[in-house]
Amino acid sequence: MEIDITKLTPDVRKLDDMREVLADKDFAKNSPDMDLYFMYRKAKQENGLVHNITVTTANMLGFEFNKTKGHVHIGNFKEIYTVIEGEAIFMMQKGDGEKIVDVYAVKAVKGESAIIPEGYGHITINPSKTEDLKTGDWTSEKSKSDYSLFEKLQGACYYYILRPGSGQASWIKNENYKNVPELRFEESLKSLPNLDFLR
Repeated sequence: MEIDITKLTPDVRKLDDMREVLADKDFAKNSPDMDLYFMYRKAKQENGLVHNITVTTANMLGFEFNKTKGHVHIGNFKEIYTVIEGEAIFMMQKGDGEKIVDVYAVKAVKGESAIIPEGYGHITINPSKTEDLKTGDWTSEKSKSDYSLFEKLQGACYYYILRPGSGQASWIKNENYKNVPELRFEESLKSLPNLDFLR
């Protein structure tokens, strides 16, 4: 049964919260503040797990697609995301600070899921200029998020952009990282697995 988020009060992530993690520095510097995504935290709780819902708007961040700020889980916690509406790209990276040892992305549409492994930082990207993205995630109620790496290094190790001029969607490396492997892609999960692995 889908949760009615109209009865919930979201935390709102605004452009002012995100300027330091954007690829398009001119946009980050000069654009007025706006709402970028809405986080409905603890929309549901059961058996030591919490369910959050995030709505990521179709706003472009200059030449970059809208995304979440990015965080790492403190402790050995996994997480699973499911697309409720729209399309998503979930990007995961693992490393020691600015030296990344693994990075991959999962493209998912409505009903499909992606697991965030323990030890991986991650972002969610809305690859649409016209349709908002709605995702739900499950994780342990003990899990806490650390945003500092993404703030320090101005985003994840890759940005997903529309190339100025050609308008072609493509990935570019974030030059603030010292070591970035080639981005690989993994398949989404077609159904939601048993959630016991999150506990």
